[in-house]
Formats: sequence, structure tokens, C-alpha cells
Amino acid sequence: MSWTSTELDAIGTAEELEISPTQGDGTPQGPVTIWVVRVGDDLYVRSYRGREGAWFQTTQIRHEGHIQAGGIDKDVTFAEEKDPQVNDQIDTVYQTKYSRYGPRYVDPMLADEARSTTLKLLPR
Repeated sequence: MSWTSTELDAIGTAEELEISPTQGDGTPQGPVTIWVVRVGDDLYVRSYRGREGAWFQTTQIRHEGHIQAGGIDKDVTFAEEKDPQVNDQIDTVYQTKYSRYGPRYVDPMLADEARSTTLKLLPR
């Protein structure tokens, strides 16, 4: 399954995304508000707190969950993005999309700790 252009536009331009990773027992973790970026026909998220972020740690259990953004509700699979070139593109989009928040908030999203948590959102 792939994203529709409507879903990509709505989620990619949304200021924030609500993410609810599925816990080990199959129940959703309460929603957490995070930033989301679009690169081409893909959507990505990162953990501001790196691998210590609670929501990120939960994604590592079952690699699935639910998102809400831009009026779209969707079950997703989380796939780690390790390609340095793709991560460079994601950095650029984070810098552009969220520049008004300044380096205090944007720079941590570009740091190695956050880059190591880059997840591609795959619709289910």
C-alpha cells in the first residue's frame, strides 16, 4: 500500500502529527505530538529525545501504530531510515519547514541522536 497524493499533501503540510505506537500487548500508547516531514512520496518522523524517547522506544517493539495529521487518520508501519543521503534530505526539510522555531528546537532534530531515530511511515 502507498500514500495517496491527498494523504501526502495533508500530512506533509501539517504542522504536527499525533503518533500512537502499538505497545507489546497490542494496545496503542497514548498519542504524542511530534513533527513530520515529507520527502518526495515518503513521510518521516524523528524523536527529539533520540533513542531515549518513550514513543520511539515503543515503536521498536512492534514497528506499528497509528497517526493523525492534517485530517488523516491512518494505521502505519514504522521502518527505520538509515540511508545518509535520504537523512540529509530530511534534515533540509526539517530546517525549511520548522525554521521559524529557531535553532533551539530545530538543531536537536538534525543531531546524530535524532537522525538515528528516523522512521519512514508506511501506510497499512
